Amino acid sequence: MNNRFIRLLFAFIVIFIGVILVLQNLEVIDMDMNGIWPYAYSTLFIIFGLKWFIDDLRNRGGSWIFGSFLFVFGSLLLIGELGFIRFNFDDIFKLWPLLIVYIGFSIIGKPKRKKNFKFVIDTDDKKETYRDTMKKHGNRFSVGDHQFTEPNWKVEPMNLHNAAGDYYIDFSKAYIPEKETPISINSWAGDIQILMPENVACRIEATVKAGEVNIMGQTSEGINRTLYYESEDYQDATRKLTINLKLKAGSVRVDKV
Repeated sequence: MNNRFIRLLFAFIVIFIGVILVLQNLEVIDMDMNGIWPYAYSTLFIIFGLKWFIDDLRNRGGSWIFGSFLFVFGSLLLIGELGFIRFNFDDIFKLWPLLIVYIGFSIIGKPKRKKNFKFVIDTDDKKETYRDTMKKHGNRFSVGDHQFTEPNWKVEPMNLHNAAGDYYIDFSKAYIPEKETPISINSWAGDIQILMPENVACRIEATVKAGEVNIMGQTSEGINRTLYYESEDYQDATRKLTINLKLKAGSVRVDKV
C-alpha cells in the first residue's frame, strides 16, 4: 500500500479527532466518543480494504484477498452499528466460509495485464527489438488446439494465450535461428506437449495451478506446481529457447528427442 496514502489517512483521522474534542470542550457539540469509535474503525476497514483491492487490480501491490475481506468485514460492522443486521467484531469467525471462496478463486487465478518486456535480438546489420505484444502468433485469448508440426517451420518469439485447448509443439521439425528466442504460453485449461531436440539449448519454467508437470523426466503433480529446467549449455549458447509455460488446469510435458 502507498505510504503517502497511509500518512494522509492517519493525518486526517488525527485532525478529525482533534477537531471533535475541541468542539466538545467548547460545548459546541455534545458527542460520545465511545459511540463514534465503532463507526470510525468500520469505515477504516472499508477504506483500507478498497485501497488494497484496487492496488492489486492495478498491479501496484496490495492484496485482493485481504482487501476484499476487510471491505466485507468493515461493511458488515457498519451495517450492524446502523441496526440493519446483528453483527459485531466478535462475529468475525462467522466469515470463515470466505476461505473456501478465496481458495476457489486462487485456483482459477486472475487475468494478468500484458507486460511490456523487451526482447533484443541480434541481426547482421542491426538490433531489432520485439515486444511480447506482437501479433505474429496470436496474442488474443482463443479456444481450440494449436499445433506447430510443419516441416521446417520457423521459430519466432511467441506470446500465446488460450482459454481452453491443447498445444503440441515439435521443435525437432523447426528452423531455430541462431539467437535467443522467447516462447510464452498462458492457458486456462488444456494440455501442453513439447518436443525438444537434443542439440538445442533451452531454459523452461512451467507452472500449473492444478494438474501435472513433467519436464525432461522431472515430475510434479497437485496444486500450485512449478518446475524449472535449464540445459547445461544454455548460458553460453547462441541458439537457445527461453520457454515460460503457465496453465490453470491440465498438464505440461516436455521431452527431448
